[in-house]
Amino acid sequence: MTTTDWITDIALVLVVFRQLREGRLDLKTFLIPLGIVAYVAHSYLHSVPTGGNDLVLIGALVAIGAALGIAGGIYTRIRAAGEHLLIKAGVASAVLWVLGMGARMGFQIWVSHGGGADDVARFSIAHHITTDQAWVAAFVLMALTEVVTRLATIYIRSRLVARPEDRAAATRPAPALDRTV
Repeated sequence: MTTTDWITDIALVLVVFRQLREGRLDLKTFLIPLGIVAYVAHSYLHSVPTGGNDLVLIGALVAIGAALGIAGGIYTRIRAAGEHLLIKAGVASAVLWVLGMGARMGFQIWVSHGGGADDVARFSIAHHITTDQAWVAAFVLMALTEVVTRLATIYIRSRLVARPEDRAAATRPAPALDRTV
């Protein structure tokens, strides 16, 4: 793993740790993690192999990323405070995030420095994974999917949180209609 790999992996983990403290839900909440995964996708995702069972591998890891992202978004608390929305990642959200990011990081270390390259090669041959780029694409797309689905879940949930001024407007009687002609 390169220094850049370590920095991007740690930055993605810190995104959620930053949210363990309650803070304002704003554009930065969405742009920072999207910027990080866009950089990772641009740097590492050169192609999406489709031979053999490459798409099965990619699809499986993308599905895992989606499940982790949706669950992480569900376990993130969103509440109204005045005219702002506040966000706080719960312990379950942080654990799921670290599990997903940590698994990818652990896999990279195991393959690069832990002797896992031979095991992955044997697995790839046995399961018709055609290139190492299939693994790269699968893990990058898993991370991208985890980030996007978590943010989409948070966004959708934030739209459902009723702000105090919305509640007040909903309880006011409707204005009387002028029925004169």
